[in-house]
Amino acid sequence: MSITAQSTVVFVPGLRDHAPDHWQTILANKVADARTVPPLTDERLSCDAHVAALNETLSDTSGPIVLVAHSAGVMTTVHWAQRHRRPVKGALLAAPPDFDTPLPEGYPTLEVLRESGWTPTPRTRLPFPSIVVASTNDPLAGVDRVADLARAWGSRFVDLGPVGHLNPASGYGEWPRAKEFIRELS
Repeated sequence: MSITAQSTVVFVPGLRDHAPDHWQTILANKVADARTVPPLTDERLSCDAHVAALNETLSDTSGPIVLVAHSAGVMTTVHWAQRHRRPVKGALLAAPPDFDTPLPEGYPTLEVLRESGWTPTPRTRLPFPSIVVASTNDPLAGVDRVADLARAWGSRFVDLGPVGHLNPASGYGEWPRAKEFIRELS
């Protein structure tokens, strides 16, 4: 079933880019006229490169925009919002990682994140309405830390309960609730 948003929906994936069974990819195929920030081939860990890719995608998009970011895509979005001024109608910020504390094994270290420009995490109010959704058992961020970020960003905070990192490894291919949030922001 296709959903139509009143705005152009731009999907901002995390560092692991596009997975065919991820809710963002599934949903992008169901939203009319959706755009997705393309995967990086170079500088895959560079915050600046991710911000530039988002900015380029947005510069090619007209009309009202709703951003739908997951994981490091949330961090890309908040870094972008600090550097650029472009009208955005709203943003769904799903499962932001806590890049200011050590991540589990297999993820970038604090040093790599700092050297790649991800830290410190921006804590300024976003210039557009936003909804931050978080899990009580996300291995990449404690729910209290995410709630603090949501307050700093001026976002509405939604506790989803124990949904892991809201990704295929946590059992989320399709995530129907995302459609509700997009409609609310559109």
